[in-house]
Amino acid sequence: MILWLAALIGLASLAALIFSAEKAVDKILALCHHFGLSTTFVGLTIFSLATSLPELFAHVAASVGILRGTLDYDVASATVVGANIGSDVFQQTFILGLVLFIAGAARFSKDFRRTAFYPMIGAAILVWILGLNGVLSRMDGVILLIAFVAYMAFLYFHKDKHMHEHHDETDKTVETPRKDTLFAALFLTIMLVSAHFLLESIEAIVAATALDASFIGAITLGVASASPELFTALSALRKKASGISWGTLIGSNITNPVLALGVGAVISSYSVPYAVWVWDLPLKIVSALILIPIIFFSAKHMIGRKTAIYLIACYALFLLVRILFFAL
Repeated sequence: MILWLAALIGLASLAALIFSAEKAVDKILALCHHFGLSTTFVGLTIFSLATSLPELFAHVAASVGILRGTLDYDVASATVVGANIGSDVFQQTFILGLVLFIAGAARFSKDFRRTAFYPMIGAAILVWILGLNGVLSRMDGVILLIAFVAYMAFLYFHKDKHMHEHHDETDKTVETPRKDTLFAALFLTIMLVSAHFLLESIEAIVAATALDASFIGAITLGVASASPELFTALSALRKKASGISWGTLIGSNITNPVLALGVGAVISSYSVPYAVWVWDLPLKIVSALILIPIIFFSAKHMIGRKTAIYLIACYALFLLVRILFFAL
């Protein structure tokens, strides 16, 4: 693909992604009010799954290519695994920090920590343990998928705690839930297609480089594939639906490493890049663990702009070490 054409497609895809994220949030907020669901619960389920579809489809495409012999096993593995974990690190540090800085403050309640924050850390630890031998086997993929199903069941059986709780906005009367559902599905689909073309354009731009595949995956594809979460979180914040922002960002950090990696590993298995095992995942885990005492000892479990700066600094550290030691 010609460079200028790739850039043009990327810009058009980015614009479509921003527009569709805005509209999808509108429609799903209306459905939240209609069914009495909290925005946090919807962020953890619907939005986390929808915004993780680019990563999921990237894994399926890469794994099928590995099986067919059209993609090199090590290069394809490094690219998609690096992109997956790189996307998670970007969301958990930079995007979460950015949204928190814009919001000014956020309260991570005991229930939110139990149903979302701790499972996010557990998902990263599980992937790190399974990858200790340098491979995510088909059996490892099955374990990850079982963990994902168990987490979805956990959320389902605790859904009553998210019903009829305080919403971020004044309740509205919604008379067309079927229409809102159809439009929400349409805009989520547009988000998915837009993210796909954005990924394709970035792949074309970096294809000629001699950089390590996992580095390209973590720094470029990982950031691009996190774009649905970024624009969903920012759009929800503008609409005073902060629950969707936190739920989407934390939920995607559970869905991405467990569901997407699990599906890909079941299809073809993966080799785990050394940099992902020794740096990306440990930084993701440790940066989240440090947040626990920060949240616990803060007044009313409220975190603010100081914590946001800490999170953004974590991503800066991630980039610095990645560039200095794991780029080639």
